Amino acid sequence: MENQLYKLLIIGANGGIGRQCVELALDAGHRVTALVRNRANLPLKHPNLEVVQGDLLKPGTFEKYLIDKDAVVSAIGVKGGMFGDKPTTLYSEGNANLLHAMENVGVKRAFFISASAIEISPVIPRFVQFIAKYIIQKLLKYMYADLHRMEIIVKASEAKWTIIRPPQLSDQRATGHYRTAINDWLKNCLKISRADVAHFVVHNINNPAIIRTTVEIAY
Repeated sequence: MENQLYKLLIIGANGGIGRQCVELALDAGHRVTALVRNRANLPLKHPNLEVVQGDLLKPGTFEKYLIDKDAVVSAIGVKGGMFGDKPTTLYSEGNANLLHAMENVGVKRAFFISASAIEISPVIPRFVQFIAKYIIQKLLKYMYADLHRMEIIVKASEAKWTIIRPPQLSDQRATGHYRTAINDWLKNCLKISRADVAHFVVHNINNPAIIRTTVEIAY
């Protein structure tokens, strides 16, 4: 679908999905600015890659890197994963700051990474619904609460946003073969690799069918 080349800002570029977005975007020929809190955490080198330092929770540290960009990917995440859940405003406050900076600079297109278990899908197996509701949502209640706040903020914005809700993530390589549901539940939305989430982003940067939509993705 995508054959045009873009200038991208990828935020959280040293994380699982962010790093894959950087690598796949470079492979596709795009020019990438990778925003990280510490440049040492992304030891990648490529002629089309610039690694810069900034923090979405500190307005003013990243706005200049939005200038002249065609699209932004927000793949930020809290430290500690499943076992580090504690109250956070990273997703809501950080992406609110990002949206404000985008408006200042005039950048419209953006992807935001959320999670499928933020809501309990009625079209996944019953035992998975049980696990999602009574285990995953309990373990990650603070993260999901903030992702929910983030989605409300993003959906109220003037940006050309796409929110992606992946299920359980794996470290498999990108296959390019997966299913998606736009503004709908995806049946048996159970697993996807970080690389294939990134593949979807990189190959749908300017896809009009997913602008201002929520996308579930899985194998």
